Amino acid sequence: MTKSKPILTIDNLTVDFLSEGDPVRAVDDVSFNVCPGETLVILGESGSGKSVSTGTVMGLIDCPPGDIVAGSLVFDGNDISRLSNEHRRKLNGQRIAMIFQDPLAYLNPVFTVGRQIAEVFEAHGEAQTTTVRDEVIRLLERVGIPDAKDRIDYYPHQFSGGQRQRVMIAMAIALKPDILIADEPTTALDVSVQAQILELLRDLQQETGMALIMITHDLEVAAAMADRIIVMNGGKVVESGEAREVFTNPAHAYTRRLMAAVPHLEDTNRPQREAVGKEVLLKVENLSKHYLLGSGALASKQEFRAVDEVSFVLHRGETVGIVGESGSGKSSIARMLLRLNTPTSGRALFAGEDIFELEGKALNSFRRRVQMVFQDPFGSMNPRMNVRQIISEPWAIHRDILPRARWSERVVELLELVGLKAEHVDRYPHQFSGGQRQRIAIARALASEPELIVCDEAVSALDVSIQMQVIELLADLQRTLGLSYIFITHDLPIVRAIADRILVMQRGKVVEENDAVSLFSSPKHDYTRLLLNATPKPKWLDLPLSETVKGA
Repeated sequence: MTKSKPILTIDNLTVDFLSEGDPVRAVDDVSFNVCPGETLVILGESGSGKSVSTGTVMGLIDCPPGDIVAGSLVFDGNDISRLSNEHRRKLNGQRIAMIFQDPLAYLNPVFTVGRQIAEVFEAHGEAQTTTVRDEVIRLLERVGIPDAKDRIDYYPHQFSGGQRQRVMIAMAIALKPDILIADEPTTALDVSVQAQILELLRDLQQETGMALIMITHDLEVAAAMADRIIVMNGGKVVESGEAREVFTNPAHAYTRRLMAAVPHLEDTNRPQREAVGKEVLLKVENLSKHYLLGSGALASKQEFRAVDEVSFVLHRGETVGIVGESGSGKSSIARMLLRLNTPTSGRALFAGEDIFELEGKALNSFRRRVQMVFQDPFGSMNPRMNVRQIISEPWAIHRDILPRARWSERVVELLELVGLKAEHVDRYPHQFSGGQRQRIAIARALASEPELIVCDEAVSALDVSIQMQVIELLADLQRTLGLSYIFITHDLPIVRAIADRILVMQRGKVVEENDAVSLFSSPKHDYTRLLLNATPKPKWLDLPLSETVKGA
């Protein structure tokens, strides 16, 4: 790529946030620049200052509580850090645009997507040269929305997650900005949808020559997109340089720690663990869940088969991974196995008993023996209960597990088992990070002394190093307690690191089942190969990131 003059230069930026005590320094003396046509990736974990640094460019830091203490933000030769709100409105959207991680939270649910995209043209007085509706349809078609002429009048909830992200991209590129800031644009998306969004961003960049600043904690996405990388930790830039150099020869200890957290292919090149025996703990036979399309008087005779004749076994001490895209039926299986949903047909034998025929005390006993860890630990905890109450709740329900006199002691034991401390017992969920909350959720699951834990996207929203900490924790608990896991995810590197066997699901069916090593080295089904090929690869090598940074 030909070097050119930077379109944006951030110099010695320092940002504080007011608190009850001393101000919290979110960004500390940060400097970087980006040139037209270049992709700069800002890499780091939650709380590292990535989003705050770029939020200042868009004027999204409210004062108070935020305060730009020092530094300059020079865009196209002018310092924009002190622009008035009027001048900022003229700049945002027209020359600098942004797409966010969760489009549903940023799209207005009461307006059609066409109305919201049209507003960009109207706000900047760009609606005279052509009819706005025709231009919006063109944009929707450009970002890959099918049947754009009809779907322009749809509301945000009528689109999938990947399509909503495309709608937000259409809104951002409407006026062909000089800089597009993408803040975690693919974190919650399936691997194939993620690949489509990344390819779309590359194509748009080639067409318009815009600079792209991408914020992410996903190392594979960073390697696939970046020309240059800056690594942030604790509000500071700890490393910067050409992408290949940073990934293959990281200089800072923090960067090396991030690279070490990437699951490597050799993680699955291991003999079957001794803990996995021949005893079948769970046997699922022809499990199906069908829904009639529509409801009430509008219900049709057409069925949607969310789960279609699924069969598999889980041995005691084994981890079975279930992978597939959204809508493939993964979570529907989990909800049926936990008796949260009733199957249309099929059986699931747990320790020889059909789960779906259990009632009364037998059902209560089963629910003690099988626990679930959800994707969003914050959403699965009562915000009015502290950690002591959250972990103790299973003992209040299953009174034969533990005498009340031992509850406090056991809470501390479980917290220490998952890597937390006794001092955390009286804190509430909002006072913890995402990774800590997931550890609390695991401690709560362990409180009932289960034999099987179902993990439904339990690490998908966590930073890469926190992901591996949770994976290692689950593996340690499995070795010490003899637990069995069903691990549901769309993240292929993660499932490769933890599963003994893997089921690949598509449209409610299991299309392939194999041990982890064989499935990744010799996939048999076209859909499995499609998922594997969709995993982002570094720009400089046609290899997975795990192979590129091996030994870094």
